[in-house]
Amino acid sequence: MKKVYMDNISGTPMHPEVVETMKQFMDNGFGNPSNLHQYGRTVNDMIQQAREHVADLIHAKPNEIIFTSTGTEANNLALKGICRAYKKKGNHIITSEIEHFSVLNPLKFLEKSGYTITRLPVDKSGMVNPSDVQRAITPTTIMVSIMYANGEIGTIEPAKEIGTITKERGIIFHADAVAAAGNIPVDVTDCHIDALSMSANQFGGPPGAGALFVREGIRLLPLIEGGVQEGGRRAGTENAIGIIGMGKAAELAKQEMQERMNKVRKLKDRLKDGILNTISHVYINGHETNRIPGNLSLCIEYIEGESVLLFLDMEGIAVSSGSACTSRSLKASHVIMATGVDAALAQGTVLFSLGINNSEDDVDYVLEKLPPIVERLRQMSPLYEKGKNI
Repeated sequence: MKKVYMDNISGTPMHPEVVETMKQFMDNGFGNPSNLHQYGRTVNDMIQQAREHVADLIHAKPNEIIFTSTGTEANNLALKGICRAYKKKGNHIITSEIEHFSVLNPLKFLEKSGYTITRLPVDKSGMVNPSDVQRAITPTTIMVSIMYANGEIGTIEPAKEIGTITKERGIIFHADAVAAAGNIPVDVTDCHIDALSMSANQFGGPPGAGALFVREGIRLLPLIEGGVQEGGRRAGTENAIGIIGMGKAAELAKQEMQERMNKVRKLKDRLKDGILNTISHVYINGHETNRIPGNLSLCIEYIEGESVLLFLDMEGIAVSSGSACTSRSLKASHVIMATGVDAALAQGTVLFSLGINNSEDDVDYVLEKLPPIVERLRQMSPLYEKGKNI
């Protein structure tokens, strides 16, 4: 059976050069990077080189990068670490309704600790209005946390406009860029971003490796206390192999970004056109043009996305129905619902996230298998007969 992987938002296959780099490290990289002997210094040098590559990917300085275990840890460290450090200045945080749960849940924790949270709505394309950010700011606002791009619906948020507002008002701007960094150009300087989260497995790096950018001068209290690793901001012996893999992935993503974007956008458009031409009652989620190149989120009316996912899996095709972190939940996606999609229609969400390893043959295989699956499921739907002629 042919195998097609179109769930890159959950995790990308590792780039062969990343795998080779990590293999080479495994042969000799047993020294603790905190030690002063040659074994430790060698590993430490490799970590610092990785730090330079990750910083270069987002136009930051190497000393502004803190390596973490995942994007989730980076989001937790940014929100809890920075807000606690600035508690004397204020207790109000602004975010959006479509953030990942690794942002929403830490904010709930902070809310229980006395912070006030404003959750901004989005329009039907999933876009935050910068004017809403401006109006929500109060004298006690210390942080705005709006994602750079949404992994579920692909919409890229107006980071530069939001960053301009926060800079003028002296407020810290954090962006969850897990879905964006390494896949589209991200410039923390141009967008006036003060803290930014990213994850290696979103751009050809290993799982279990993430990073948080924190601009020089921004204070942060560590979540994990112990030694002085990562400048005292994240204690514990570094995951050197993961960090080195992430650094190589960042270097390659920077070099190949335009080529990758062109390729996956072309494949995504081929898939989108093919689905819209062969299946009725399909609605595209997210912004029409301002979106991550490989993202195709759609709602297929009269069926459930999970059923499509399982039938496609039986044909060797891997997709998702939303964020992998909520894939076992039976609830409709909070992101889709926030864009105003009807609850019943939202249950029919299917997310194709294409990557650099996909081909036209992969797309054609999906277009061969998907329409009969949808037709079969709709024949079991009591609502389909009533609605198909509308």
